[in-house]
Amino acid sequence: MAVTNAVLITVDSLRADAVSPRSDSEKTPVIGELAERGTVFTNAFAHGNWTPFSFPSILSSSPVFVESGSIGAGARTIAEALRSEGVATAGFNAANGFLTEHWGYDRGFDEFETFVTGSETSPYSKYLAAHPTVQAWLQLGASPFYRIARRLRGEADDEQITDTSRLLDVERRAKAFIRDADSPFFLWVHYMDVHTPYFPAPRHLREVSPRRLSTLRMLRAHARTGLGLAVDDRTLSDLKALYDGTIRQVDASIGRLRAALADTGAADDTLLVVAGDHGEEFLEHGHLAHYPKLYEELIHVPMIVDSPEGGAQALRENVGLESIPPTICDALGVEPPDAWEGASVYPAVRGETDLETDPTVSVTVQGEQTTQQPIPRRPADGDVLVSARTERWTYIKNTATGDRELYDRRADPGEQRDLVDRSDREADEARVALDPIVDAHAERIERERANADADDSVPDDVSDRLTALGYQ
Repeated sequence: MAVTNAVLITVDSLRADAVSPRSDSEKTPVIGELAERGTVFTNAFAHGNWTPFSFPSILSSSPVFVESGSIGAGARTIAEALRSEGVATAGFNAANGFLTEHWGYDRGFDEFETFVTGSETSPYSKYLAAHPTVQAWLQLGASPFYRIARRLRGEADDEQITDTSRLLDVERRAKAFIRDADSPFFLWVHYMDVHTPYFPAPRHLREVSPRRLSTLRMLRAHARTGLGLAVDDRTLSDLKALYDGTIRQVDASIGRLRAALADTGAADDTLLVVAGDHGEEFLEHGHLAHYPKLYEELIHVPMIVDSPEGGAQALRENVGLESIPPTICDALGVEPPDAWEGASVYPAVRGETDLETDPTVSVTVQGEQTTQQPIPRRPADGDVLVSARTERWTYIKNTATGDRELYDRRADPGEQRDLVDRSDREADEARVALDPIVDAHAERIERERANADADDSVPDDVSDRLTALGYQ
């Protein structure tokens, strides 16, 4: 059956091991069903440790910095490429300030909404939008009363009450687009629930956690991390439970989007791609969230492609998220722009060819301290770190100091044992093969340093949202 539509779902901060490939998973039953029937890329990697470094590849198949030295959309976006061929396009982003018009992510979309601003008119509503933690506690406190009111009115109770992440706003717009769009269409949805601070609705937290996590205990976990206090085992366990709850919340929303596709009769003609834009750390290398590092927990992400033209399979070859735009174009029969650097994996999805890929390159910029705020956004703001990954090896280099790290993920999945100085034939071969790739990419970034915009100012509403996410 031919593919006429495509839906790209990206989930902020979703690490690879947080997703189950089985539909009987308590945490990701919907994504698990997609994995059971589609193609799972078990070694999919982000091209950066956080959204502004990762998304130029996801929507433009272009590495961050190499086009203009900036964190913007870069080359021609997938929406521009598809719209020029008559495809209706829509993009809905759940208030990530880095994915706004300011950085060019609206280009090519017939409908585009970031939910960063526009609906908040009073000082109170603006304050809540800039302080999602406060908003979450107010919504959590009021949720039992809203649920009782729903039941008294005889209304459905299939959605959560809390919506600090704007998930429900994004979902409603996406379902409306699906309902009203004529084929062919392309829809991009970006969820923020899995990004810190984690505030799942109690119903979804209960679905993934065997123990009841009280509101007070949730507050304690966020307060300790927010104040920079030491994270004990209980706090870390609570944070992981909250993280899992937000994943279940997103999974449920994806299920409702799939139902909308089925209701309109578009499901059998639609390619569905689900991916994390980067991962999340839980002290594996000393920190929480996604500070400037290039280790497994931040770079290894889920990527699932469910196509009416493909079957169930898991592919172990490494792929980068830059493959997403050309893969979607390939499925829809649209020629990808010459400037794109990723290659389509759609022939492998259809089972026509084996998957052959080059090492996947990722980038971050690290300041004098890993936790430096604001987090560096330009090569001039700190040391440029570049990594190259194969199915087996991870090689990381600080291009400013020359410091290097090498990990054999087959023997050391958590990248805890640095083999860079080990005298070993296989390790030597990996270093020799990956070092020139890292250096070549660093040289590309350096050539564009002069083109980087020194003015890093952003609109007030975007700045407020970035502050709310901990980026200012």
